[in-house]
Amino acid sequence: MKLSRVALAIALTPTLTLAEQPASHEQALKLSDTLITANRDVEQRSNSSAASTVFTRADIERLRPASVPHLLTQVPGVQVANYGGRGASYGLYIRGTNTSQTLVLIDGVRAGSATMGGAALQFLSVDQIERIEVLRGSRSAIHGADAMGGVIQIFTRRSEGEGLRPYVRIAGGSDSTWERTLGLSGGNERTRFSLSAGLEETAGIDRTRASFASDADHDGYRNRSLALSLSHQFNDALEAGITMLDQRGKTEIDNPFGRWDSTTFQSLPASPYDEYSISTTSVWLDGRLTDVWNSRIELGHSEDKQENFDKLFPGSDVNNTYRDSVNWLNTLALGGGHSLRLGADYLNDKVRSSNDFQVKNRDNKAAFIQHSFHGARFGTELGMRHDDNQQFGSENTFNGALSYRLNPDNQLILSYSEGFRVPTFADLYWPFDGFYGGNPDLKPEKSRSYELQWRSQLASATHLEVSLYRTDFRDLIVTTSDFSTVDNINRARVNGFEATLKQELFGWHGDLGISIIDPRSRENGNILPNRAKRTLNLNLDRQFGDVGLGASFTAVSSSYGNGDNTTELAGYGVLDLRASWQANSELAFDAKLANVLDKDYSRLMYTYNGQNYGYRELPFTAMLGVTWTPDL
Repeated sequence: MKLSRVALAIALTPTLTLAEQPASHEQALKLSDTLITANRDVEQRSNSSAASTVFTRADIERLRPASVPHLLTQVPGVQVANYGGRGASYGLYIRGTNTSQTLVLIDGVRAGSATMGGAALQFLSVDQIERIEVLRGSRSAIHGADAMGGVIQIFTRRSEGEGLRPYVRIAGGSDSTWERTLGLSGGNERTRFSLSAGLEETAGIDRTRASFASDADHDGYRNRSLALSLSHQFNDALEAGITMLDQRGKTEIDNPFGRWDSTTFQSLPASPYDEYSISTTSVWLDGRLTDVWNSRIELGHSEDKQENFDKLFPGSDVNNTYRDSVNWLNTLALGGGHSLRLGADYLNDKVRSSNDFQVKNRDNKAAFIQHSFHGARFGTELGMRHDDNQQFGSENTFNGALSYRLNPDNQLILSYSEGFRVPTFADLYWPFDGFYGGNPDLKPEKSRSYELQWRSQLASATHLEVSLYRTDFRDLIVTTSDFSTVDNINRARVNGFEATLKQELFGWHGDLGISIIDPRSRENGNILPNRAKRTLNLNLDRQFGDVGLGASFTAVSSSYGNGDNTTELAGYGVLDLRASWQANSELAFDAKLANVLDKDYSRLMYTYNGQNYGYRELPFTAMLGVTWTPDL
C-alpha cells in the first residue's frame, strides 16, 4: 500500500517550467485570502485543501478577545475549556481531538511543553499578534508529529508601512484588569521592523467553587510581553529576517485536589502559583535561486519554562522545555498549474525538570515531498513525510486530496490524511508518587482522516463552506480508570460535520459557524470527555461611519466530564457585545462587554470531598480601551 502511494507521487512529478510567483511570506501576513501554514508556503486559501480560519490584525482589533484561547472559540469545530479566568490552563479540542494533538507554531517555530504537552496559549498577549491561522484536520504529512487534530500558527506583529508609526494602547475593566501596550514600527522599501512591549494585570476571580479554604481567594495574573520583527530585502531575490516573542509573569492557581503527601497518602491544603517564561526566536533566509526554484531556511529556538510554588510549602517544582529546530523548504514552480515542495526538518527537545525523568533529550529528523496541481476544473495534492524519531523509530505519513470545480462558484474537495503523536516525557516517565506515574511502555498515537468539503459562493454577498469528516485513532493515550497512570486504548473515532456561512445583509457582516461531532471510544462506546456534540458561533458587525458595533454569540451543548460518562456538564450560551469609535486619525476608543447574560457555566470538572464541581468561568466583565497612533 505504501509503495503504491510513493509510486503515484513520483508519477505525478512533471517537467519544470516557469510559473507565476506568489506573494512573499511577509506580504501574505497582511492578506485575509492567503494561507501559509497548510503547505508551509504562501498560497491562495481557495487553492488549499485544508479547512482553515484566518484572523488578521484587523479581525483581532474588531473582536477584542481577552486571550488567544478566547479567540479560538470563534472557530467552527474548535472547543476551549478553561480552568477559570485569565492566565488559567485550558483544554483545546479541535474536531474532537485533545490539547496535545494540536501543533502550535509561533512564526514557524514549534511552541509548547515537551513534558506536559500542549502550548501555553493563555500567556500570549493578543496585542503582540499580527495573524493567526487555524487548520482543522491532520497535517502530519507536512508538519510531522502532534498535527493530528490541526495546526495553529501565530505570527507576531509586523510593520504597518514605511516611515515611523508609533502606537500606545491602554485598557481597563472588571476585576482590576489593565492592559498596556507600547509599540513602534516602520522602515523603508528594503528594511521593515516592529517593536512592541506590553503589560497585562488582573486581580482575577476565584477559579473554584467548593474546595480547601486556601483556595477561597481571587487568583491574580500578571504578564509582561515583548515582540520584535525585523526583515531586510537585499535584492529582488533574497530576503532575511528575525522574529522574537517573549512572555513572562505569574499566575495564581486553585488546586482543589490539594498537595499529595506520599507519606500519609492524603491531600493537604495548598496555595499554589506559577512563574512562567514563554519565548520563541526565528531567523530565516528566503531566496529565489532560479526562475522556478525558491528556497527558505528557518532556524528556531523556543523555551517553555514553568516553575510551580506553593505558599504553604517550601521549595518548587520545575518543568522546562527547550526546543531547537532547523527547517529547509524548497518550492519548485512548475508549468501547467503544477508545483512541488520538498523539505527537511530537524528538531531537538530537551527538558529540565525537578522530576527525575529517565530520558531528558531526544531529536527528530524528517524529510517530506508534496506535489500539487491546480487546473481549470481539477486539482490534486499528494504528499508523504518520513520521520525518524530517536526514541520511537521511523514513521511514514501520507496525505492526498482531489478537488473538482463544478462551476466558477462551487467546488468539491475529497481528502485523506494520516497523523501521529509521540508520547510526552511526562506520559512516559512521570515518577510514581504513590498516586500517579507515567508509563514507559506507551506507543505513539496514530490517526487516519477522511473529509469531503463543499465550498460555494452562493451569491455575491454569501459564501458557504461545508465539511463532512471522519477520523479513526489507534493507540490513543488516555488516563486509566483508576487514575494511576496512562495507557493506550486500541481504537477511538470521531464523526463530524462543520458549516461556515459568511453573509452581508443591510450593511451587517455576519459569520456563522456550526459544528456537530460524535467522538467515541471504540472500546466501550462512551463519548470522549469534555467534548460537546454541538457548537455554534455567530458574529455580527456593522460600521456606521466612524462607529463600529458588533456582537458574538457562542452556544455549546452538554458534554461529559469523565470517560465513564457518569458526570454530565450542562450546555450554555454566551453573548458578547463590542463597540469602537475612530474619533480622529490618531485616536480610537473601543469597549467590550463579555458574558453579558452573566452565565454561570463550567467546561471542566473536579472532585472535592466526593462531590463533582465545575471550575468557574469569567462572569460578566467590561473593558474600555483607547489607542493612540500619532502621526510623525
